[in-house]
Amino acid sequence: MRLMKQSITYYITLWVIKLKGIKKKFSKDPINYKKVRKEDVPVPKGAFFKKHQLRTFTVLKTKVTEITASEHSTHLLIFIHGGAFISGPAQHHWDTAAYIAKHTQHTLWMVNYPKAPENQIKEISNNIDAVYTEALTKYSANHICIIGDSVGGTLTAALVQRLVLNNIKSPKKIILVSPVMDASMSNPAIELLEKKDPMLSKAGVLSAKKMCAGTIDLKAPILSPLYGSFTKFPHTFLFLAQNDITYPDAKHAALKMKEAAISVEVIEGAHMPHIWPFLPVMKEARNSLNQIIQILNTH
Repeated sequence: MRLMKQSITYYITLWVIKLKGIKKKFSKDPINYKKVRKEDVPVPKGAFFKKHQLRTFTVLKTKVTEITASEHSTHLLIFIHGGAFISGPAQHHWDTAAYIAKHTQHTLWMVNYPKAPENQIKEISNNIDAVYTEALTKYSANHICIIGDSVGGTLTAALVQRLVLNNIKSPKKIILVSPVMDASMSNPAIELLEKKDPMLSKAGVLSAKKMCAGTIDLKAPILSPLYGSFTKFPHTFLFLAQNDITYPDAKHAALKMKEAAISVEVIEGAHMPHIWPFLPVMKEARNSLNQIIQILNTH
């Protein structure tokens, strides 16, 4: 386990988070999903994407944007973004995607799946399954990695659980960044962490999960991978932020993974906020993102 140190840019980032009122948005019940979506960036802009965006295509209701910085790429990274099931991708997802594409030999698929409340978890999961099925028509599973942040981590872990159950080849590696492993938010430790979390509040997160669940139990593995099996999972990397209400359940998931005797590595961000490797400006974010680059470049 590796712990991060804090920098001046860490405190600047916390100030910006507070200034933008992110936690205030996630303190509403019901959460104002339309207001949260104002940060969405459905189509990336800038010179990099003009040069390296090969194509966009649709799988069911999902828009996939394919990005590559190498003409000789034989590896695929599927990027399942976060956004509480109700929003995204945001600018920080595109910035992260561009950085990964620049520093690896991976083609990258940004997966803009259908959102709640217009779509619920079964529909969203069917879309994620279909994207992975499409990936297998072009790449061997051993050349596929998946990265997911927040509920993107939820969708990634739940996908792998279904792949194992159905005897479908799993990706070589998965990288989960601040994954939401229990949609019920019932862990008592969350109450203690909420005061320290500069971004998320239980009320808004739980509201978004209920919008996505419909009639499905919040503790069903499709929404809460913590209650599913981690047996036969691929090499798994968990980037967990200590000042994050998703931290207690992710730690519990890491323990269950170790009990399942899979290859798992936990990287903790000391005093870091939710999805810290993807946050701009912060030195700790770039250091962690470079760790992700190293993971991807180690075939």
